[in-house]
Amino acid sequence: MPLVEHSKLPTFQRLRDEGQVVLRPGQASKQDIRALHIGILNMMPDTAMQATERQFYRLIGESNPIAQFHVHPFSLPVFERGKKAQKHIDKYYNTFEEIKEAGIDALIITGANVSQPKLPLEPFWEPLSEVFQWAHENVTSTLCSCLATHAALELQYNQARYGLGYKRWGVFSHRVTDKNHPLVKGINTRFDVPHSRFNQIDRSQFEAAGLHVLAESKEAGVQMAVSPDGFRTVYFQGHPEYDSISLLKEYKREVGRFAEAMRAGEQLDYPPFPLNVFDIHTQAILNEFRYRLIESINNNKELPAFPEALILDHIDNSWHDTAAAILANWMGLVYQVTNVDRRLPFMDSIDPDNPLSLKNISDTK
Repeated sequence: MPLVEHSKLPTFQRLRDEGQVVLRPGQASKQDIRALHIGILNMMPDTAMQATERQFYRLIGESNPIAQFHVHPFSLPVFERGKKAQKHIDKYYNTFEEIKEAGIDALIITGANVSQPKLPLEPFWEPLSEVFQWAHENVTSTLCSCLATHAALELQYNQARYGLGYKRWGVFSHRVTDKNHPLVKGINTRFDVPHSRFNQIDRSQFEAAGLHVLAESKEAGVQMAVSPDGFRTVYFQGHPEYDSISLLKEYKREVGRFAEAMRAGEQLDYPPFPLNVFDIHTQAILNEFRYRLIESINNNKELPAFPEALILDHIDNSWHDTAAAILANWMGLVYQVTNVDRRLPFMDSIDPDNPLSLKNISDTK
């Protein structure tokens, strides 16, 4: 399903430069295909906003080579933005009011940074709640990523996440727990997913909410679940949208924070490696850099450059293909049941309480 370049958003050209098919409006108008309109509520902070934008655009664009996608990004005004990020939003993003007026077939809600001990205390809690409520009434299916999953479970099912006491990050193996659900049709029964979070919602909480778990990891917990109707809300607890180098970039930022803290006289533990990401060769390079970095700080010398160029060729991606396949299944299912009028969630014949016509979701294991 190729993306349609329906705006001047720079992400379209970035993806085209990577070799992805992106249709120009003139090409798209000549194809007799019902386009799907996908909204992306991008709540990520300025430093990750455009990268997250590209990651989800890429997955959507790779999900099918035939149908067309119009992707409509928007954010919430409660997020404080720098001048550059706000200019990007003002120029390329829709407002939530515009999204509601025009309608969308499906919605993706990203994660976000938090500053409060409890999610309901966050400034975005009330406007995000409004988005969830509107989507439930007007959108065929909503996909929640990471923090959005945590917010949805607390808001809709009173299942609050809990702190792990440490940062769970790395790439973890997952197992499909329901091979018959159409969202996981045709994917590997075992697959990897990156995770990066300090908080978690356990399987028991998903089940207490009446949700159906589709994939989980012994080490990282539930990755994928669906609402009781089997489709209207899809929950991801990890980050299958991540680029190959996303965790490397995150590790680099953590090291940078450590260096800043040490120079300010603060005592922090050096950040550990994200699990299952760096091979022995890479770990040796990073351990040598750690030694030189701390020595330079202690002797008030210029800090060495992070050895990113020496590492890139040793970073593998073991999750993207499965992520794209799941998104393809999701897109295909949306296409099958959504109304031709994008302001309406379903065709007239579709039961909103069982849109995929599953005989009994509890019996599909």
